[in-house]
Amino acid sequence: MSQSNPLKSDVSLTHPDRLYWPDEGVTKQGLADYYAEVWRFMAPYVVSRPLALLRLPDGIKSHQRFFQKHAWKGMNPHIEEIADPQDADGEKLLRIADFDGLVALVQSAVLEIHPWGTTTDHWERPDMITMDLDPGEDVAWSAVIAAAFEVKTRLEARGLAAFVKTSGGKGLHVVTPLAPKAGWAEVKDFAHGFAESMSADAPQKYLATATKAKRGGHIYIDYLRNGRGNTAVAPYSTRARAGAPVSMPLDWQELRELAGPAAFTLANVAQRLESRARDPWSDFFDAAVPLQ
Repeated sequence: MSQSNPLKSDVSLTHPDRLYWPDEGVTKQGLADYYAEVWRFMAPYVVSRPLALLRLPDGIKSHQRFFQKHAWKGMNPHIEEIADPQDADGEKLLRIADFDGLVALVQSAVLEIHPWGTTTDHWERPDMITMDLDPGEDVAWSAVIAAAFEVKTRLEARGLAAFVKTSGGKGLHVVTPLAPKAGWAEVKDFAHGFAESMSADAPQKYLATATKAKRGGHIYIDYLRNGRGNTAVAPYSTRARAGAPVSMPLDWQELRELAGPAAFTLANVAQRLESRARDPWSDFFDAAVPLQ
């Protein structure tokens, strides 16, 4: 599944040897090279979508972190400014159209990419649902895996497909493709009810509210990724954390054997691509159906 002729970009990288992950030796150029390898898989999840971006000008040890949904001074023209149709006079949102746009994000020290769950072709009709499984500190990894399979079973019982990826943090994301028919309120209400149902059925395991006092020993089922303007980290996006982890799409079978949530990093993605015959999410959008 590896690519013998990685993409080239017209965007010039200044200071390509700048270290974004110093302990891992990952440079600005190294990040751009990684995205060239995975672009053909990643593109549908970041192109033509409003984006929220985590920028760290001096890498992960930077004293400055900017979580940005709007333009900044000197922004590369390959990063597009777009008007929110519900806030035409407000600050412009951000979008990319192609690989040059992604490299422009790398040049701008964007280390995490968080898209909306829709495209600007159908702003008000989401094309995915993301259930974010966020474990408390004392929750075993095996319990997180079991929770993901339970989410899968419940979604499939409702006629919906389920795909899984590492978050690049502590947990897992179970993501459902949707035919873009339902509106934001309907999708968020569905996700909320889904999380509440899991919590009600197994309150000793799951929470549907982010109450810190109750997080110990529980998995928080974060449904709030599914509101209008809310975001979730993109498949194949890096995370601004030690180790240079990646939010990696998985096959369900390999999830059973996954050692932990940070199993995939910039250091081993190339090996993973070499070892696989196909992208585990290759049929993601083909599996989309309307939310009933």
